[in-house]
Amino acid sequence: MSFVPPDITTVFAAVLVITSFLTSALTAAMGLGGGVAMLAVLSLGLPVTSVLPVHGVVQMGSNSGRVIIQRRHLVTPVLLWFALGSLAGIALGASVVISIPDALAKGTLALFILWSVYRKKPSATAQRHGKTYFVLGGAISSFCTMLVGATGPLVAALLARTGLIKQPLVATHAACMVIQHGMKILVFGTLGFAYAQWAPLIAAMIASGLAGTWVGTRTLDNLPEATFRLGFKIVMTAVSLHMLWQAFAR
Repeated sequence: MSFVPPDITTVFAAVLVITSFLTSALTAAMGLGGGVAMLAVLSLGLPVTSVLPVHGVVQMGSNSGRVIIQRRHLVTPVLLWFALGSLAGIALGASVVISIPDALAKGTLALFILWSVYRKKPSATAQRHGKTYFVLGGAISSFCTMLVGATGPLVAALLARTGLIKQPLVATHAACMVIQHGMKILVFGTLGFAYAQWAPLIAAMIASGLAGTWVGTRTLDNLPEATFRLGFKIVMTAVSLHMLWQAFAR
């Protein structure tokens, strides 16, 4: 089995491994954002039909590492109701994802990335919510993940209003993303995506992502937050505009 899938070049495969390291470091330093950045880079060189399946596996590996580290802070009742809603959302999303034109999918990905970068931040006023809130939140965000992939910001906004403090919020957010990505991986597998030919590259990306998480917690936290956020916005904006050009300048 070749390390590099036939759909991409060796150079781009190396770029993806490095990107996994950097985006995991980004997530370790800022809480989230790495999934969106990884999605943007994948979209530049992968066929649009491969972006979401590959992204799902890589992000599931990255978030699983965070869950293991933060497992004692998990709020398990939230995960139960979120998972139930996610089943419905994933099923509905699977029924429409295969019929979306390539240009529309890539354009949607670009617009979603721009929204994630420039969205209004969640209110600092937290509120308690019951199981209906998490079931609906799981359903809506999981439907969206079948279309745009990186719904971490949506899930983070969902949890930010529940009154969770920092450690439970980080751990529970990672676990919710493991649930979503795990279900999505199964669906794309049943739809015929050939995970086997991507397995060596995905394994390398997960390994580099774990290394990035370790390094990020020790180095990137020292960067001025304002400078880091500005650079992130500039890069993501440029990548998103390029994707929009690819999608509609035909």
